Amino acid sequence: MKQGSSLSLSERCACVMQSEIRAMSVECARVGGINLSQGVCDTPMPSAVVQGAIDAVLRGRNTYTPHVGLRELREAIAAKQQRFTGMEVDPDRGIVVSAGATGAMYCAFMALLNPGDEVIVFEPFYGYHVSTLRAVEAVPVFVALRPPEWSFTIERMEAVVTPRTRGILINTPANPSGKVFSHDELLQIAGFAERHDLFVFTDEMYEHFIYDGAMHCSMATLPGMRERTMTVSGLSKTFSVTGWRIGYAMSDPKWAAAIGNFNDLVYVCAPAPLQMGVAAGLLSLDDGYYLGLSGEYGARRDLFCDALRNAGLEPYVPQGAYYVLADVSALPGNTSREKALHLLATTGVASVPGSAFYHDGGGESLVRFCFAKEEHVLAEACEKLTRRRIA
Repeated sequence: MKQGSSLSLSERCACVMQSEIRAMSVECARVGGINLSQGVCDTPMPSAVVQGAIDAVLRGRNTYTPHVGLRELREAIAAKQQRFTGMEVDPDRGIVVSAGATGAMYCAFMALLNPGDEVIVFEPFYGYHVSTLRAVEAVPVFVALRPPEWSFTIERMEAVVTPRTRGILINTPANPSGKVFSHDELLQIAGFAERHDLFVFTDEMYEHFIYDGAMHCSMATLPGMRERTMTVSGLSKTFSVTGWRIGYAMSDPKWAAAIGNFNDLVYVCAPAPLQMGVAAGLLSLDDGYYLGLSGEYGARRDLFCDALRNAGLEPYVPQGAYYVLADVSALPGNTSREKALHLLATTGVASVPGSAFYHDGGGESLVRFCFAKEEHVLAEACEKLTRRRIA
């Protein structure tokens, strides 16, 4: 580059720097630790999903698909949604299959938000949600969830509304807190959205990972909410195919068309044979498979939370998803990152600093663990953490 050049990165690059989740995964690999930081579900894939993708490749389903996804998959998504949540969605005009739930959310933000629009986000938040909002030049505005129940009040929400407020973002079951928003809580938020004429963006990726009798409710099924709600989910976690990147957005057709146009521009389409693989899973697996996830992962949750307690790290036991926040205030270090690195160095178990889920210096006494691991891996992590207390 010649001297005096004014070439530089764009300002938006600051919004998409490497996340703490990936940074801790890199550090974990460097020391050969057990990675409980990134939500990489390494439990077995359903055989129907694997075979469906193989069959699609062998049958030549390897070219571009419609930009909104293969019709077989859209029909299967619509059927599952109606079966589990009661939501009726038009498979032809109301579903856009994208490159993961993150891709679907990005396209929804691009379609519906203008630069400077404000979106209310509950905190602790999933970092990719906030980064994606900032990447489209929207402005996240935060409302704190208060532990241990991760509760909120409408008064806190009313306090942050401005003429620029355009939407609300809800993650249920939530990453990282594991909060499952109750029907009554969602009704309160729905009333708030109607009063202020707001869009509601929901991330429901962990809809089948719920514990202790909690129930997942989709915001779009509540009275008056179908038209203003963008429901985002996917099959990455449900089928343990996080690297396949198959997610989707569901909405009123008048929004879905624009979401689909951005999906076409950015991704063209999700991988054709992988779409067929997850469609095969949706069509062949009965309700018992989905209900079984709660029992299977609930047992992992209980095992891991017991290990955290035995290690002197009190967990905030999650109602859903497959993450747990733990109190690490007793560990050495001035920040949650220092505490997470200390834990990795002394136990070989990687976590994510709690500050990754807060915007204003919060979360410094927390770290997040992912317990979506094969049984022997999770058991080894539990042993290493418990040994720390003994030592």
